[in-house]
Amino acid sequence: ARIAMRKIEYDLPKRIYEDAEERFTDTETGHTIAVKKAILYGKERDVMVAYRHEDIDVKLLTIHPLKEGQKENRIQSGRWRKI
Repeated sequence: ARIAMRKIEYDLPKRIYEDAEERFTDTETGHTIAVKKAILYGKERDVMVAYRHEDIDVKLLTIHPLKEGQKENRIQSGRWRKI
C-alpha cells in the first residue's frame, strides 16, 4: 500500500476526507478531491485525498501532499472545480 511507503499516519486520509477545508471535482478523473492542511514530513502543507462514492460507501483512492501552487494550477486550468 502507498500509505506505508509514504509514511503517512493511518487515519490521516479519513481525517482529511471528513474535515476537508475545500472540495473539488477532478474533471479529468471524475473523482472528488478533499484538501486540508496537515503536518506531513514535519511540515504543514496542503494534502489532498481523492475519493469516489460507491453506493453507500466512500472509497479513498489516493493521498498526497500538494506542491506549492499545484492546487491553484489545477483550479486555473479548469481541471479542479470547487464544490
